[in-house]
Amino acid sequence: MTDTAVESRRETRSAGPAAPPLRPQNRQFAVLAVLVLLAIPLPLILPAAQGAVAVRILIFLIMAVGWNIMSGFGGMFSFGHAAYFGLGAYTSAYLLVEHGVSPWVGMAAGMVVAAAVAMVIGYFSFRYELKGAYFALATFAFAEMLRLITTSSDAVNGAVGYQVPLIQGSSLGQMQFPAGSPAYFWIALVLAGGAVALSILFRHSAAGRYVVAIRDDELAAASVGAPVMRHKLLTVALSGAITAVAGAFYTQYYLFIDPQLAFGSSVSIEAIVTAVIGGIGTIWGPVVGAVIVGSLSDVTATLLATPPEFLSFLQGRSGLDVILYAVMLILIVRLMPKGIFGTLAEKFSERRRR
Repeated sequence: MTDTAVESRRETRSAGPAAPPLRPQNRQFAVLAVLVLLAIPLPLILPAAQGAVAVRILIFLIMAVGWNIMSGFGGMFSFGHAAYFGLGAYTSAYLLVEHGVSPWVGMAAGMVVAAAVAMVIGYFSFRYELKGAYFALATFAFAEMLRLITTSSDAVNGAVGYQVPLIQGSSLGQMQFPAGSPAYFWIALVLAGGAVALSILFRHSAAGRYVVAIRDDELAAASVGAPVMRHKLLTVALSGAITAVAGAFYTQYYLFIDPQLAFGSSVSIEAIVTAVIGGIGTIWGPVVGAVIVGSLSDVTATLLATPPEFLSFLQGRSGLDVILYAVMLILIVRLMPKGIFGTLAEKFSERRRR
């Protein structure tokens, strides 16, 4: 053996084994940590109006993550996530206004209620094999049923809804701060970061892998012994609980909730549009979609208030944001069927394989 070969072997031994690559979930947690750290100073930099937009983006993000777990990872398309948003909002508001319970406890109670209701809806839907459009219609019908019940029920103030009582000063326990306080953004950031972290954990867990396998081929998954019903119910329960967090925080941030705001179809549409634009079935799709959809309403409001001269006919009109949602959805479905993040991630993966 030559001296060069001996020296090469010694160098290889001294170098030791190569470090294993990071697992996908560890990389995703690292990205999430960086995004959260970058977002922390935003409320100190942004004007008050833009800070409110940033909070709305985070609410949309929580809703989209909840919807994406059921409809993206699980393939169970829901058009009734307003039900879980509204249950979180009303449970928190009812316990606070009627019984003086902390909104944090109300939020946890709302998560339990929404998860339980989601499991009941899911059980009967799966028991009678409702799929596709039929399952979507069932979820929509249930959300509408809750809207009508709360509108006509004196037990929850009917159509009047609940006004959260104001307190003096700031209170983390009551989740109330002066208008424009950065604390609202930081609380929303923690809740949204926790929702994304749960999404990452679920997607890479054994249960998450089962759910994706069931989504791709339920018959094949069942034939190898996968507990289909149990994992479907786990998925809808987690989805409902996360969406309820958005509802509870919405109530505390805007200090008001009524049946239309809680259970209206626009709530379900916002969750769907956010996830579809970003990318269904991906971890980061809801993040991308929330930034776009959450900012869109502010952009259109500014445009309608002070349009450029050639768009002066738009001044004072409403509904432009809905039109833009529709146009954007059509373009996304036509040009990027996997959403913005989903399509870009797929193209990046193809280039790496080459």
